[in-house]
Amino acid sequence: MEAVSSTWWVIAVRGVLAILFGLMAIIWPKITVLALVILFGVYAIVNGGFALYAAFRGGGGQSRGWLAFSGIVGIVAGIVVLVWPKITTFALLLLIAIWFIVTGVMEIIAAIVLHREIDSEWMLVLSGALSVIFGLLLLIWPASGAIAIVWLIGVFAIVFGIALLYLAFRVKKLAPA
Repeated sequence: MEAVSSTWWVIAVRGVLAILFGLMAIIWPKITVLALVILFGVYAIVNGGFALYAAFRGGGGQSRGWLAFSGIVGIVAGIVVLVWPKITTFALLLLIAIWFIVTGVMEIIAAIVLHREIDSEWMLVLSGALSVIFGLLLLIWPASGAIAIVWLIGVFAIVFGIALLYLAFRVKKLAPA
């Protein structure tokens, strides 16, 4: 648990980045698809990098492997998006949907692993469940309006960021004095 509590700030940075991304998506919903693609690609790479840092910063364990896997998926998704920014909107939505589902599953697994170490792990479960639900909705209805998708992504990112910030400060309290 000390390894997790020593990297609380990584979780907090991920939360702040998610909130900023969400606010930008809501404030500027008519941004071009290309701008959204680039923004998502950069966010996924940075978020994945922080997840990998947290995974390798601490000791071994099953939860570290899942965190590393989540980080790798984020980085790969971000690189694919940045290398091929003119992919179709449909392909982008599928990529984002898969990323949301993987991220949500990883959050639920983290909540299960941490349930004895922290209170209110339900926030992480809620964030993970919302991520999975949102990813599934994107898979089921990919042809929804672009602005609606941008707003949904923005709202999700803000909720996700708040959940990560909450978790970060809960984990920080576990750090040895």
